[in-house]
Amino acid sequence: MKIQSNQCDQLPLELLLSDGETGNAIREMTDHVAQCATCQSRLAALAADATWWNDARESLSGSTEFTWSPDASWSARPTPDRHVGCNSSDSAVRKLLAPPSHPELLGRLGRYDIERVIGAGGMGIVLKAHDGELNRPIAVKVLASHLAHVGAARERFAREGRAAAAVVHEHVVAIYNVESDGEVPFLVMQYVPGRSLQSRVDAEGPLAIEEILRIGMQAASGLAAAHAQGLVHRDVKPSNILLEETVERAVLTDFGLARTMDDASLTHTGVLAGTPHYMSPEQATGAAIDHRSDLFSLGAVLYFMATGHPPFRADGALAVLHRICREQHRPVWQTNNEIPDELSDLIDQLLEKKPARRPASAAEVAQRLSALLSRIQQYGLGRRRFGGFRGRRARRRVLGLAAAAVATAALIAGAIYITSGWSPSKGEPRQRVDPIELAQAVERRAQVDGAFANELEGARGAMQQTERESFSASPLDVEWWQEIQSLQRELTKLESP
Repeated sequence: MKIQSNQCDQLPLELLLSDGETGNAIREMTDHVAQCATCQSRLAALAADATWWNDARESLSGSTEFTWSPDASWSARPTPDRHVGCNSSDSAVRKLLAPPSHPELLGRLGRYDIERVIGAGGMGIVLKAHDGELNRPIAVKVLASHLAHVGAARERFAREGRAAAAVVHEHVVAIYNVESDGEVPFLVMQYVPGRSLQSRVDAEGPLAIEEILRIGMQAASGLAAAHAQGLVHRDVKPSNILLEETVERAVLTDFGLARTMDDASLTHTGVLAGTPHYMSPEQATGAAIDHRSDLFSLGAVLYFMATGHPPFRADGALAVLHRICREQHRPVWQTNNEIPDELSDLIDQLLEKKPARRPASAAEVAQRLSALLSRIQQYGLGRRRFGGFRGRRARRRVLGLAAAAVATAALIAGAIYITSGWSPSKGEPRQRVDPIELAQAVERRAQVDGAFANELEGARGAMQQTERESFSASPLDVEWWQEIQSLQRELTKLESP
């Protein structure tokens, strides 16, 4: 149905602002609003009052030198981290502050002397400051001015502080104070000198294996501490992992999207929270999430460190979300051949579409990364599988072919044995090969990854050779019979725990 211009005033535009509304009428209304200036004005008025839009326009427009950019992950090609090297002027920030105690400072906020702007994001501005009473540098996160008078935004901002303050861990940024009652709500946080993981990879490219494992292990440990408090970070990404320059330490920050697992009071159903390139499929679809959503994001971060780019890329945010939900990522070892098989397998497992197929916890991920790092430091990278056997899906196909080869050889052996009635020596009891049981055993064992896959790789050649020779074998060929028995013993050894 085509909407006439004289019907604009009667359109129920409130439906477009409601969550979960779908249908042909909504789609037609959306198409109409995209072309109709009158309805666009009405929709803007319904969404917020003029004061809100003026504040937002002042903060986001180019009329001042201070600019805010959407998160880099929304672009088709990631850009340098927004938290480092902020190019904003100080004019917009000075409006939020009291006069400075020294000419070289920007101003004061409470008892804190503000030195400079160090970052900006969707929820606010991050400032470097000095706490005169405790004589230490701090970071102050101020709620953006266009959100400061919005009750829901203030409440979520306060919850960010309370959620992060509940997590006390060396790899989670510490929250020292929360001020949410004043005109300018702000958080006082630990100041971490250094740069973000996003900035480092942008500047240096993919990291060394030891660095990937160390940073991944520390980030997983920080997530484990948050999950133990019932918190889901919801926005794990390289720009939210800070690398301290004085020590080899990674710190997880920005719990701006965190919430308790059973809290749905501030986020409406269907609203997406997170960064597309590192968002889990359940986040992308608006489904309920738990700690395993953070594990998917952590897998995407590990992928980013190993390759220099996220696992899912496209020309727009919606296309990225579609790939996250529907398409498989390219295995990390195909981009970086130096990645150990264990790390490649772990990243594949973390990026599973179904949460149940991911590791059980962040603590388990940290333990696996720690064990792999310790082994590499002691013994080096070690042997890696040949190319056709490195991917999990490729291994499943090879194992399936190997199982088929064993079953075929067993069937031929059983047929020869049954029809001939022969045994290798007189008086020796028959050792009948049950082809069905043998094939079932191989199929069960073929589902196991890890060390079995490497061992079966060697046995596979012998099985295929046996299959080729079996077609011309004679019932009285003693050597062929001994080969079959040797193959049985090898399979029994592989099946044993």
